[in-house]
Amino acid sequence: MKIVIGQRGWVWIGEYAEQGDRVILRNARCVRRWGTTKGLGELAEGGPTKTTVLDLAGTVRVHILAVVATLDVNEEAWTGK
Repeated sequence: MKIVIGQRGWVWIGEYAEQGDRVILRNARCVRRWGTTKGLGELAEGGPTKTTVLDLAGTVRVHILAVVATLDVNEEAWTGK
């Protein structure tokens, strides 16, 4: 699971994989509002806050050259497992 920052300000979180020249995020959500006071790293480490807004996105496929950055996340904070 990773947060992926795409070109033009898109931010998603999902189950990360690479396939050829594509990044694939399954069970993805678009991060519309971070809802943090300490930036995107807070979201990666602590999971969504009460003011985070996530939109269902299904499976997202992005060309690898359109990926600006990825952040590893604390999966337990995101999934509760």
